[in-house]
Amino acid sequence: MSASFSHRPPWRSLLEQALKDRRDRPESRYFQLATIRSNGKPANRSVVFRGFLDSTHQLQIVTDNRSDKIHQLHHSPWAEICWYFSLTRQQFRISAQTTCIDENTDNSFLLSKRSQVWQQLSDATRQQFTWPACGTNRDKNGFPGTYPNPETPLPNFVLVLFQPIEVDLVDLQESPPQRIHYQLQPDGDWSERSLNP
Repeated sequence: MSASFSHRPPWRSLLEQALKDRRDRPESRYFQLATIRSNGKPANRSVVFRGFLDSTHQLQIVTDNRSDKIHQLHHSPWAEICWYFSLTRQQFRISAQTTCIDENTDNSFLLSKRSQVWQQLSDATRQQFTWPACGTNRDKNGFPGTYPNPETPLPNFVLVLFQPIEVDLVDLQESPPQRIHYQLQPDGDWSERSLNP
């Protein structure tokens, strides 16, 4: 099949439908995120999906700037998301360039989005940003019982944006499975190719 092109990527509608179909299941809130360590080895973890940035196709998560993933994204801004939906039996693999929005970001629009996401978090989630640095030796006295200001993000709070560049969708409901590869083109269109699974 030859490649076809569109400005609104078909993968976005398919992902939104999968999220809607599974909105009351944990799989609609968590995806796996792979990054690259400074030694070239992969790192993977589950993260909480915080929606899309306004009307863009950029996915959002939040994290602590003391976490390994932030160091890895500063080393290499490329990441891959893997998201599997059991009801629809669809797997989305999203290769993306990342942007980390922290207190030093020199963009008022992105800083306002960082604050907006902070304000939408639960008290318990915001409290996690007062804990000791990720990956350090555990100190049971290092976990304060107070909640931070719900209006103003703590300095270590980071909003991470993922700009999809390639999306590989495998639909396992069909036999043989259907696999479609979407790629962002320089002009903003998305190419679409049907591949062998």
